[in-house]
Amino acid sequence: MSATPPTVLVPGPDDFDDIAQLIADAFGHPIDPETHEVERGVFEPDRALLVRDGGAAVAHVAAYGRTLSVPGATVPAAHVTLVSVAATHRRRGLLTTLMGRQLREIHDAGREPVAVLWASEGRIYPRFGYGLAAQRLTIDCPATTELRLPAPTSAPGTLRLDRPAARQAELARLYDRLRPERPGWSTRDERWWRYVLSDPPSQRSGATARRVLLHEGPDGVDGYALFRTAQDWDAFGPKGLVRVDEVVAADPDGYLALWRALFSVDLTRRLSYHRAAVDEPLLRLVNEPRRLGAHLVDALWVRLVDVPAALAARRYATAVDLVIEVTDPLLPENTGRWRLTGGPTGATCVRTDDPAELACDVRCLGELYLGGSTPTALAAAGRIRERRPGALAAAGPAFGWHRAPAPMEIF
Repeated sequence: MSATPPTVLVPGPDDFDDIAQLIADAFGHPIDPETHEVERGVFEPDRALLVRDGGAAVAHVAAYGRTLSVPGATVPAAHVTLVSVAATHRRRGLLTTLMGRQLREIHDAGREPVAVLWASEGRIYPRFGYGLAAQRLTIDCPATTELRLPAPTSAPGTLRLDRPAARQAELARLYDRLRPERPGWSTRDERWWRYVLSDPPSQRSGATARRVLLHEGPDGVDGYALFRTAQDWDAFGPKGLVRVDEVVAADPDGYLALWRALFSVDLTRRLSYHRAAVDEPLLRLVNEPRRLGAHLVDALWVRLVDVPAALAARRYATAVDLVIEVTDPLLPENTGRWRLTGGPTGATCVRTDDPAELACDVRCLGELYLGGSTPTALAAAGRIRERRPGALAAAGPAFGWHRAPAPMEIF
């Protein structure tokens, strides 16, 4: 590739095969036809940027247009995805070029005040202003012999087992009902439900097809779990694994019933769940939480593309009236002092010449945006500077939320 600046193209639908091959090479996984077609179904070529060299796809970034649940509201968000540079073209500034142009285009379009992504490596995206906004727990534990759950405290509902695709409409209704209350969840239209429920054999790693366990209460389905099992045996008998993908429940009774069933699947002795919330109720239900083997890892990274619009779009747990000085080298429109005024019912954010009370870069605002971090923690790391004594104490409760962000779908 020459030293001249790369030509960045907006791909068309026919470019998807080459893009998919670039991503497959980068992440080290084969392309199977079923997964390929499902991913093609959600691809938005007009939201993608592509670099070719000699006809070959060598760098790419894309976004999906979806809505993200944030504290007290929902916000249009660019769901950034399919980011890759070919091994032959690294260290040439291609990723910087694509990420910078994507941010500029999102900002100038004016529709999405935030961008969000899952990171393959946490060191990549902070330089583009993305902050770690939500973490998740991975759970790997013994299933039937060493962990106990409490008995139901009320009349049990009905549990049913089915194929997920056959119950998609019911799953969607429950998900849409609960989604606004859980920061980190994204909208799922018909295309995205097909994507989430797709289950090609090549992705099962020797396990069964995915099943859905439904909990039905007096008003119908009020909880579900997506899971599969992988059988294993040794000289002492069965030691199969239950692999849980999603657990969604409207109330504690349904939640407990689902987990009691998941922990008692015949011929299994282990359970894994790699997208649990940091405030997962399961931690408070089992008789020995240490045996869950819970491990904290990163999940969603958020980038404020339009600082005043983003800060005004979410709600705040307590009243806040604060001047924040922000630096943003990639989108200088965000740099400056902003007065954030708001509370549980709404917020405004406007430019001001008043003295700053807190100062930070745009990445810090991304870390605070979903309520998954605190100003005090960031200040302790030297990332936020307090310009007025007491400003941190006032900001902390406001930026928090009564539910932790809980991302459970990798896009």
